[in-house]
Amino acid sequence: MFSKPVSASSSLVAKQGDTLMLSSSFVGSCNLPSSSSSSNLNLRTRMKSFKVSASIDTNHMPLTGVVFQPFEEVKKEVLDIPVALDVSLARQKFSRECEAAINEQINVEYNVSYVYHALYAYFDRDNIALRGLAKFFKESSEEEREHAEKLMEYQNLRGGKVKLHSILMAPSEFEHAEKGDALYVTKSINVEVNFFGFVDSAMELALSLEKLTNEKLLSLHNVAVCNNDPQLADFIETEYLAEQVEAINKIAKFIAQLRMVGKGHGVWHFDQMLLREGDAA
Repeated sequence: MFSKPVSASSSLVAKQGDTLMLSSSFVGSCNLPSSSSSSNLNLRTRMKSFKVSASIDTNHMPLTGVVFQPFEEVKKEVLDIPVALDVSLARQKFSRECEAAINEQINVEYNVSYVYHALYAYFDRDNIALRGLAKFFKESSEEEREHAEKLMEYQNLRGGKVKLHSILMAPSEFEHAEKGDALYVTKSINVEVNFFGFVDSAMELALSLEKLTNEKLLSLHNVAVCNNDPQLADFIETEYLAEQVEAINKIAKFIAQLRMVGKGHGVWHFDQMLLREGDAA
């Protein structure tokens, strides 16, 4: 048994490439039990010469081969903070093409919302009295406006500037003497740049608008990809594309049902189904 504690000093020497060198040294004395045995004598001699030491000297050498020098990196011109008061401080890797495409999509969403609002007003008239269809188109109008506002918020998030364009006048009459008004309309919508195209039914108009909106969203996504903006591409994919496909499918089924029931009493039953939709939730 040791009769006295052993004191130790240690230092770790680090060489380039993570080579660790250890040297040992116990500094102190230890009394071993007296014995004439040569093994005890040899052990006593070895313990007196045994040292442990460790030292570390990184010498600022990289251990992984990757050097990150933040105070040098921030000197890059691309990371300069603008001083002009009319320039966004948050903008980074956000192209003018993406900014313009977002503003165009905002205009698409507001125009579609405007047409849906006109359909809501038409079906809510006292001499039309299809409250379910009125409810459906009012909710659709509000949803498209929310889409526009979400794009506006994203534009500001990325440091762009929202520029609202003109909204085209929507039709106000959706009556057809032979085919009814829930499905069919006689007034075609002819506007600049063929924005809505020519349609001959109210629900078909809605389906055409949803498909048009989907095409515009896909074009916006393509602009993001071409300008190497994965964040914008992910935003469009996450917030819009899946919902748009579901809306197209839903309205397509409505059209199929309206074509089966015809006008009159069948339309009334369809309208009641829309009116009750969502009440259970």
